Order: sequence, then C-alpha cells, then structure tokens
Amino acid sequence: MTALSGTTIIETAERVCGEWTARLLADFGAEVIKVERPGGSPTRRFGPPVANGACAVFAYANTGKKSVVLDLETPEGRAALERLLARADALIDDHTPAWCARRALAPEDLSARFPRLVHCHITPFGQDAPKDMARAFPINIAAAGGWAWHTPSESGDSDPPLMGASPFMPDFDTGYDAALATAASLFHQRRTGEGQAIDLSEVAVQLSRADVVLGRVLAGDDEPSQSRRRYDMGGPGRVFACADGYVHLIMTTARHWRGLLGLMDDPAWGQEFPEDWLEFDCTPDRVATFRTHFRSWIADKPRDAITHEAHRRGVMLAPVNLAPDLFANPQYRHRGFFQALEGTDTPAAPYRMTASPPRLTRPAPEPGADDREVAA
Repeated sequence: MTALSGTTIIETAERVCGEWTARLLADFGAEVIKVERPGGSPTRRFGPPVANGACAVFAYANTGKKSVVLDLETPEGRAALERLLARADALIDDHTPAWCARRALAPEDLSARFPRLVHCHITPFGQDAPKDMARAFPINIAAAGGWAWHTPSESGDSDPPLMGASPFMPDFDTGYDAALATAASLFHQRRTGEGQAIDLSEVAVQLSRADVVLGRVLAGDDEPSQSRRRYDMGGPGRVFACADGYVHLIMTTARHWRGLLGLMDDPAWGQEFPEDWLEFDCTPDRVATFRTHFRSWIADKPRDAITHEAHRRGVMLAPVNLAPDLFANPQYRHRGFFQALEGTDTPAAPYRMTASPPRLTRPAPEPGADDREVAA
C-alpha cells in the first residue's frame, strides 16, 4: 500500500506546473489519468524527444500516469470527461478561467456537479485576476514574483531578467505547493466527504519563496530598493573554477573565514583581512581582493578532494555538479533517489517513508495508451 492508494485523480493540465503536481501525487500511489488533446499534450514537444516520442521534461513530469485522449472541443469528449470526474477524487488543471468556463470546468460549475471532488486550479495570478493577466510564461511568473530580478543578485541593474536555474523553475515550485494543497484537501475529503476548490497563484508561490529577502526586510536589516545589488548576501562567495570543474563558495561569518584560512594554509595575504571583516567590513574593494587571491589559489585544486576537506573545516564550499555528476553521486545512490524505469535511471522522490514509500511504477505514457482500460 502507498499513501494515496485507491485515490483517482484526473489531470487536464497542459503546462508543466499542473503536470508536475499530478506526478507528485502519482508518486504517492494515486491513479492519475492524464487527459490529452488529440495529438497529445503540448508539453510533449518542449524539446528533442527522448522516450515515447516525448521530450525530457514531459518524461520527467509524467511518470506513473495513465493517458486518455479526449477532444474537449466536442460534446462526446466533454461527456467522457464527465464520466471520469464522476468517479474521481480530484482534478488538476492549469488552464485559464475562460478556458475552464467554456468546458464547464470552472470552480463553481465543478462544485455544483461534484460536491465531493477536490479540484485544484493553477493560474498565474489567481482565479480573480484581470483577463489580460490570465496567461503568462514561466519567465513572466519569475519576473512578477521577484526572482528573475533578484537572481543572481550580483547582476547589474541594466541586465535583463534571468530565468533562473531552469526555464521551468516556477512550474516545479508551483507543483510542490499545489500537490501539498491537494493532498491536504484529500485528507479533509476523507474525514468529511466534502470536496473543495483550490485557487493557486503561481506568482504568490514565487513570493512565498523569497524568504531570505523578505526576512531581511521584515527584520529591519534591509530597506526595500529598486537595486538588484541591494539584497546581496554581503559575502564574497560565488562560483570559482578549479582543476577539474567548478566550486561554489558561501562565506558570511568569522568562523567561515577562520576555516577557509586553515584550508589555504594561512596565506600571508589573508592576514591583511580583519577576522570579522565578513560581518562588519565587507566592502566591495575587500571582496574583489579576496576573490582575486582565492581564484588563483583554487585554480589547481581537485574539486571533490578540496570540497571534502572544506566541509571538515566548516567551510561551505560545494561542488558544482553537471548532469552526469548527479547520476554518479554517492549520496543520491545511497538514498535510492534514482529508480530504474525500463532500464533508464529516473529521478524519484527526495524523501523516504517507511510505511508507504513513494515509487515510480511506469514511465510517461504514450498519448491514449490507456483509452481502452479507462473506458472499460
């Protein structure tokens, strides 16, 4: 038994945020039936195909699901969806309110016809946003939520907004919150028999992630500002090249500084810095001087050996991993993070559960792979 065994979820999502939400629930054992348009979900074509004719992001966000093809532009397709919803516990959707209204999938319509159903509606700014804000790309979400401006914080004010670590970062962030809200609503449903609508704003999710920046402002340590550099962490840390790759240094306290000096065998240039300079005298000139010396010192050091020794000394120096590094990472292997699906190592869940461990049961389906089974 898994945590959501016996739970049926219908997914009409056609963006990564909704698909990732349902994937997380499938990991917990829910039966997720993905409803695709004729020709398949648009996200299948978000890059070069890697499996079942789908791109990597689709394959990642849709493991463990079944697929049925329904044309929701036709009465027959909408009637088939109604039959699925009648036996479902939850619905995941990420279309605009207007799209949902035309297909009788608006929150008020669903609540009236299926009072037991939990339905999660993911939109850029929420259900009550103006019509011209009903659609947005991930870069718009990241920008509106502040992260494209703040990350990286060392960007110049005239630099364009950046996407972040991934073009779908806001989608994956949103999926975690949407899955949490859906799981909590399913728990409420099991106790009371009552369904509910979930109105999830992607931009609000991004704002909730701005914990460091907002925390510093609310604590009075910083004043709001239009400058990107206003919210720098204040230290000299950044990515540095080493002998066989890159490392990322974070250093903000006197303890970090003492550990780093020991790691570098107490170089003479380091004695020119006050012990508490990171906390009380971290000037741009001093940061630049440090980076010049450290960049030269780290250039011929082996990445893994130097980061292991840094950790032993309490220095936050981390290897910058590339994709091949992740598959070989001893910690990920020990945790069983990658699970084999048809001979392919696939990222699984980052947590362990003793009574109901999440497992990957099947790769992302081909369009309509389960039409016959679901219809039966």
